[in-house]
Amino acid sequence: MDLLNKTIPAIGRLDYALMEKVQKKLDNLTKPQGSLGRLEDLAKHIAGITSKESPSLRHKVVFTLAGDHGVTEDKVSAYPKEVTAQMVYNFLRGGAGINVLARQVGARVIVVDIGIASVLDIKDYRQDITSVFKDCKINLGTRNFTKGPAMTREEAIRSLEAGIRLVEEELPKGADIIGTGDMGIGNTTSSSAITAVLTGKDVADVTGRGTGIDDAIFNNKVSVIKKAIEVNKPDPDDALDVLQKVGGYEIGGIAGIILGSAKNRIPVVIDGFISGAGALIATRLAPQVRNFIIASHCSAERGHKSALDLMGLSPLLDLDLRLGEGTGSAIAMHLCESAVRILNEMATFESAGVSKKID
Repeated sequence: MDLLNKTIPAIGRLDYALMEKVQKKLDNLTKPQGSLGRLEDLAKHIAGITSKESPSLRHKVVFTLAGDHGVTEDKVSAYPKEVTAQMVYNFLRGGAGINVLARQVGARVIVVDIGIASVLDIKDYRQDITSVFKDCKINLGTRNFTKGPAMTREEAIRSLEAGIRLVEEELPKGADIIGTGDMGIGNTTSSSAITAVLTGKDVADVTGRGTGIDDAIFNNKVSVIKKAIEVNKPDPDDALDVLQKVGGYEIGGIAGIILGSAKNRIPVVIDGFISGAGALIATRLAPQVRNFIIASHCSAERGHKSALDLMGLSPLLDLDLRLGEGTGSAIAMHLCESAVRILNEMATFESAGVSKKID
């Protein structure tokens, strides 16, 4: 727990003095004040996170964390758990949605086995030069949390610290912006449980259709989550307890990535519902971390909006996405880059010889 205990106190505040300076610069660019809307807010936010008046987002990284969930044995998904490992191979071949979108935005995809329920053989799958594989496996999937905690408290801490280390290992390579993503059959069940506990909302109100389940599986999913909460009694005032009892390794890893990014003043763009659950854990551990998070989109999973609202995060996009993998993060990186380019490259009224607004 040493790494976690060192990381949380090291998370600072936004650079508000610089943000005021950047606002004045934005107001003096060749446009009516505020006319680029949330792009201007985003530019100022990124400057405040990085403490750089002219931030650069050349080096982009998306972490796609993969882990399995023991609760899948209770038939909460339309797909078998084997799909988790199969999709990791697809990521490494460069054929998944995240690969396509990451290539478009110029981001590297780091695929992480943090808890897949099988031993991977990846030697024949490193074919896409934009994908990197890392083995951070904690266990062969979590336990079925309807019968007891999903993991031990030690494993919960290990998942958080694995995420922090992933960020630290990227620092020498110059990560300017980080995106979070996930892969794990059953992880919307875990995310719904976390969201219900931490928002205090009814399970049915924060549980969605995940992989596209029918009414019968949905009703069973809600019952399974209610049972898990009743059996484990996770403490909403103890984020580690919630993660341990109803979480997933990839969710803990995402929370760690958020904490590590904030500590190092790197903007972290979170994807959808699973990343939102990870962000809930991270912000309970360190409330100040929310200032370093950029919410890429509002997922079609109904619990995601509740999570974002609780954290006070306003998503950049609402595209009915629910794939995960980091796809929303990759798309939103375009907007982040557009925002800083406006700040860095637009002319001022004085430099362009354009008359200002009449007072």
